[in-house]
Amino acid sequence: MKKTEQPSVGIVGLGYVGLPVALQFARSGCRVLGFDVDQKKVARLNAGRSYILHLPAKQIAIARRSGKFSATTDFSRVSECDAVILCVPTPLKKNRVPDLGYILRTGRAIAPHLRRGMLVVLESTTYPGTTDTELRAVLERGSGLRAGKEFYLAYSPEREDPGNRASRVADIPKVIGGYTPGCLRRATKLYGRAIRKLVPVADCRVAEAVKLTENIFRAVNIAMVNELKVVFGAMGIDVWDVIAAAKTKPFGFMPFYPGPGLGGHCIPIDPFYLSWKARQFGQRTRFIELAGEINTAMPDHVVRRVVQALASQKKKLRGRRVLLLGIAYKADVDDDRESPAYALWERLRAAGARVEYHDPHVPVIRKSRQYGHLAGQGSVPLTAKAVANADLVLIATAHRAVDWRLVAKHARLVVDTRNVLAERLKKSSTYFKA
Repeated sequence: MKKTEQPSVGIVGLGYVGLPVALQFARSGCRVLGFDVDQKKVARLNAGRSYILHLPAKQIAIARRSGKFSATTDFSRVSECDAVILCVPTPLKKNRVPDLGYILRTGRAIAPHLRRGMLVVLESTTYPGTTDTELRAVLERGSGLRAGKEFYLAYSPEREDPGNRASRVADIPKVIGGYTPGCLRRATKLYGRAIRKLVPVADCRVAEAVKLTENIFRAVNIAMVNELKVVFGAMGIDVWDVIAAAKTKPFGFMPFYPGPGLGGHCIPIDPFYLSWKARQFGQRTRFIELAGEINTAMPDHVVRRVVQALASQKKKLRGRRVLLLGIAYKADVDDDRESPAYALWERLRAAGARVEYHDPHVPVIRKSRQYGHLAGQGSVPLTAKAVANADLVLIATAHRAVDWRLVAKHARLVVDTRNVLAERLKKSSTYFKA
């Protein structure tokens, strides 16, 4: 890194993780150059416009006017940076094998432009060993430089919480692991400019394991309450009432909430990264795999509740109109990656239902690897007529922007996976929880 008060930081991948990081470094006085392969994203950012719901255009416009932030598709400009942070996707392949393609392609793209003394940090969620083996090999081979000697290498897991209005990048403690002690010092110096609290750990592998542990913790606990939902439901007990009372205990309990399945770019995927890696060491992750099975089965449970709800009115699912409320994977975001709403849609359609959706934050379904055939379908307006015309309204996401009073007033039949209308409709014979 150059001896300057304002280091130049490159952020590769300007999505839900990379863009908030880029803006935070820009706010901290660093000169930030964002890299992305999507020319449309780059053009929007350079025009001061946003494409992520929880990042207002005003933040981007301020960073642009200050001269601290710009975006490009030209990866040769990596040579202008003192540090490069990689924030690219790490999906699963169809057989649940980790897909490091984005990381390795990015590594090959930046390697020819690395300079002596530069810092490279990976933030993408991955299994232990990725940074100091696969990524390091790609960078060294493409640059002719040695990690830990001629350039610095580190791993620092992202900790974004989209939809949480109280969450600020600067306030979230930053875990950092370096390939060598020198790499750790250089990485902590960089992040110390933008993040208030740093958490140095022994090495890259510990930092990679931290991220997996955080997300597996959530996946396992969500699986537990999803299973309790089904068990208590069979007993006539409302799991939401149970959780509300249990969380009054000031120690030894942390509330997690059930839903129609897992979504987002981390929690449905990360446990399988560890399971796959563990098998290489002759280890089984039975507890984690069982949690994955429970969460994956939740859409089937929801569809069974839909069938039961319709049966209460002597109707079958085939040919019925279902209005699906919410496509985003969680409330108040526009991120639909791995959303359980798609699994619900597919199962309903396979059973012969006619499905439409409403989501104020996802006006048109984007192309994806798994649900590409749904791309281009648009959100229907949420009107009294649209609600009343549906044989059943299925609530998949609890967006605050949805007019829930209108839904409660006009819906003929409701299946609620998020407890949204419990207070309004709890005594109604046309209201079912799932």
